[in-house]
Amino acid sequence: MKLLIGGYTKKKSTGIYELPLTRAKNGLEMQMGPAKEVIKVGGPTYFVQDGKLIFTINNAGAKGGISSFELIDGKYQEKDSYLTAGSSPAYIGINQKKKLLYTANYHTAILAVFSFDNDGKLTFLDSVTHTADSLGPCPEQADGPHPHFFDQTPQGNLVSCDLGNDCIDFYSFKNNKLHHLAKYQNEPGFGTRHIVFSTDGNYFYDVGELSSKINLVKFDETNWQFTSIATYSTIPDDYSDHNGAAAIKISHDGKFIYTSNRGHDTITVFAVNDDHTLQLRQRISTFGEFPRDFNWDKDEKYVVATNQNSDNATLYTRDAENGCLTPVQKNIFVPEGTRVLFSE
Repeated sequence: MKLLIGGYTKKKSTGIYELPLTRAKNGLEMQMGPAKEVIKVGGPTYFVQDGKLIFTINNAGAKGGISSFELIDGKYQEKDSYLTAGSSPAYIGINQKKKLLYTANYHTAILAVFSFDNDGKLTFLDSVTHTADSLGPCPEQADGPHPHFFDQTPQGNLVSCDLGNDCIDFYSFKNNKLHHLAKYQNEPGFGTRHIVFSTDGNYFYDVGELSSKINLVKFDETNWQFTSIATYSTIPDDYSDHNGAAAIKISHDGKFIYTSNRGHDTITVFAVNDDHTLQLRQRISTFGEFPRDFNWDKDEKYVVATNQNSDNATLYTRDAENGCLTPVQKNIFVPEGTRVLFSE
């Protein structure tokens, strides 16, 4: 097992790094080995994988977009790119069965859908551009819409999170065309960033970057009805310094929610009650500064968080019974990390 970690390439980083995950000397836990660059690319702040193919955000100077790389004879080779003038996207999602990619561009407000083939060739299919319909009151929202997420819903539609407009938009994708279906509006200044769904598909939890909150919403994906149930803070009530909530994950069994806090520099763990409400279980340090992303292995036994500003990663074990994390390795050097992915 290994880790792939990428991020900004403004200082020390030059692309995507691979770190081996091997059995520790005590034979009880795993440990991360040193980071080695395996893909040279600009600003791979988010990427996804399909077998030997990696699809990554690519900040190519005056142009931005996505690129594909294939693992051939132990080395990644660039296969294709789709670049346009301006900023690169902030998020890329994947549907491996349908061979589709979904991108959200924070700066240009464009949501786009691409197809790919077994050789990594990319084909642009359709896009929509968000407009300033419900901009929030925060300074980060004043310059327009900022979609930060674009991926699938439980029933196979698409969903975007817009930080600028404080909203969640739902789309269908049929005959290679995007069609707007519905919108859910968060409270002003929420800063909607990412979203996860309950295992039964009837609820979602969206995290607000600017508010450091999680909103629990009951929704009907057939009739597009929404009911806000509750809102939870990802940081302590007495914390007054700047914080930006970032990633949100839900365990495969639907019993636990995890979020990262950039500023408070923690991962917050919530237990999911039988009625889908949340109960705070743990706040644990990421032992670094500005943890944008974290992820787990397929068995959800190990969790790795990356700290963008302090150039390090932290490895935890996860207790499946109570959801809590226990650090087992700290201060692993990884430059400017914002995305972590476990890989076989």
